Amino acid sequence: ALESLLNIRSKINVKYPDTTVKFAFTSNIIRKKWQHRAEDPDYVKAYPEIPTDVLHVKTPLATIADLQNDGYDTIVIQPTHISMGEEFLDLHTYVNALMNMGTLKKAKYKPFHKVALGRPVLGTYGQKHPYAEDIAAVAKIMKPDVKLASQEKAGLVYMGHGNEFFPGNGGAYLELASKMRRIYPDVVTAIGNVEGYPAIEDVIELLNLYGVKKVVLKPFMVVAGDHSMNDMASDEEDSWKSILEKNGFEVIAVTKGLGEIDDFANIFADHAADAAEDAGIVLK
Repeated sequence: ALESLLNIRSKINVKYPDTTVKFAFTSNIIRKKWQHRAEDPDYVKAYPEIPTDVLHVKTPLATIADLQNDGYDTIVIQPTHISMGEEFLDLHTYVNALMNMGTLKKAKYKPFHKVALGRPVLGTYGQKHPYAEDIAAVAKIMKPDVKLASQEKAGLVYMGHGNEFFPGNGGAYLELASKMRRIYPDVVTAIGNVEGYPAIEDVIELLNLYGVKKVVLKPFMVVAGDHSMNDMASDEEDSWKSILEKNGFEVIAVTKGLGEIDDFANIFADHAADAAEDAGIVLK
């Protein structure tokens, strides 16, 4: 899974070679996994190539505090989230709170001068950067997947993450799938989520409506982690691959995170650039 994240950081480093770039993970589960690995000397010895800030990754607030302690008062937070979901909106509240921190003396003593938040892959609300343009840009980037499906005479199915308790995520996924079906009419594209709507049942319903019998199955996630390897592509009874096969589909599973695709990784560098420009921050 790290390959995608390191590729994203490399794109930002290339674009802004004089800007410090740090990782932070919003997921409590993933941070705990890395904490256990960092405490395992055999693991550390076996994987010397893992960057220190990944091995000892912290929360966004802890990482921001470290930066502030090192003298940084201007920060751009660029999430690697796909959609405007729960964790992205949590980050939004963090930024508002940090910008509201003041001092009793002069304004120059405030902990932070400016903190800006970039938008997720499929965009967010507001008129400055219409989300539909973000969706259209992503649809164009996914052309190689469409080409693969076309060569295989198959439909294209993506597995997103989603959230069964947070409404709104599904709409962005459905709009992207619809956009791709319009600009690539020779391949039927369907997107479902591990959690929430649209689910695998909704994907199967759409495939049946279009008469699709063979699919290329890929994760619509930045990294190819547990969901990709187990929930999507494994031979376990409840994996998407197994469910699709039980429903009569031939399945070609591809376990590759979106962040491994250079054009996709560049989205995050571009969104960080937009956030900096909007806030009057100069990245070098």
